[in-house]
Amino acid sequence: MSGSDLDRPYRGGFAGREHRFALTVYYEDTDAAGIVYYANYLKFMERARSEMLRAAGIDQRAEIERSGNVYAVADVAIRYRQPARLGDELVIVSTVEAVRAAAVVIQQRVMRGGEEITNASVTVAFLSSDLRPQRQPREWVERIGAFAADRNDDA
Repeated sequence: MSGSDLDRPYRGGFAGREHRFALTVYYEDTDAAGIVYYANYLKFMERARSEMLRAAGIDQRAEIERSGNVYAVADVAIRYRQPARLGDELVIVSTVEAVRAAAVVIQQRVMRGGEEITNASVTVAFLSSDLRPQRQPREWVERIGAFAADRNDDA
């Protein structure tokens, strides 16, 4: 690995329709019992979703700077199955379930090897600068839709 590779942040990537983002559990991620604090799974998933969108060719920062439009989490249904602990190597597997006019539904699983630790269904809404639902740019719908299990951009 060259020096420039070492200076580049890890991004994860698509394997078919799944986006995979690996991370290690650090001490700061754990609670007093030595397990991952429940809210930190949401942070792990947020990082993975951001990198998934980047890998699909979505530049959220440029859109915010251009128009003020943003993605925001509108709904999360999460299930904790097993605890993760300090030093565990985890992979967040994100799958686009549906693409709608103003939202994307993403299924995310936190995996330790072949074991599912946590899973969640996350709906992100595309909001205008005044925080009202807004149609996503057509190009984004197409790019994200290329990875979707169910594409419905008229909903």
